[in-house]
Amino acid sequence: MIGLGTYAFFWQHSSLAQHPLTLADMLQLTHDEGVALFQICDYEAILGYSATELRDLRALADDLGITLELGTRGVQTDHLERYLGLAETLGATVVRSMINTAEHRPSIAEAESLLRAALPAYADAGVTVALETYEQVRSSDLVSLVEAVGSPNLGICLDPANSVAALENPIDVIDRCAPYVVNIHAKDFAFTRRGGWVGFTLEGVPLGTGLLDYDHLLEAVRPDERGINQIVEHWLPLGDTIEATIALENTWNTSNLHYLQSRNA
Repeated sequence: MIGLGTYAFFWQHSSLAQHPLTLADMLQLTHDEGVALFQICDYEAILGYSATELRDLRALADDLGITLELGTRGVQTDHLERYLGLAETLGATVVRSMINTAEHRPSIAEAESLLRAALPAYADAGVTVALETYEQVRSSDLVSLVEAVGSPNLGICLDPANSVAALENPIDVIDRCAPYVVNIHAKDFAFTRRGGWVGFTLEGVPLGTGLLDYDHLLEAVRPDERGINQIVEHWLPLGDTIEATIALENTWNTSNLHYLQSRNA
């Protein structure tokens, strides 16, 4: 399936927006775009939702025909247990995470131990943890971790753009991680010269207009064949005004969905 997530509405639910979107708003906009998948990713406010609010969110998603996924950061056992409870309430079968948080940076060996403790409950619930590729952990180390744990309920959330900051070639990241991918974050990127031609800026661009070879990603990962969901995200810089940025964010959502739909037809 192809869908959107909270990062596709980054500026619209930020404090800069005059009327920040709620999760309910984002679900409705996802439905309006004609897709049936939404990932609630790095949205800490959901940890404060009451049981009633969570059930209402699940009911709204069901009414709109939208499948939910979750995303967080960290591999501490108690934190993953908490997100498993959220996943069960919301009907999510994927919880994307990252090894490090601002307060906790375990070694690969420590992360392995923590994941081994948490994953049996995930397996019992039919929920998969997807560890994202990003610059703080080499993709080779991420693959080694997934291989060492050896659980069918642990895999990789592939986002090759993130690893560029660690000087990893996106093609290498795709090929290395492909057998273990269980979730995809779809965003394109490009380098532009900074003012005065001193250095470069790495920022997002609409899918198909930047440096990411998405056709190669599709060929290597085969998401349709393997039932792997693709979530649209953005690295959209803040423009001259928040209003103009939000308008462009919505334009990117539509164009990026069309791009993915054309490639997966």
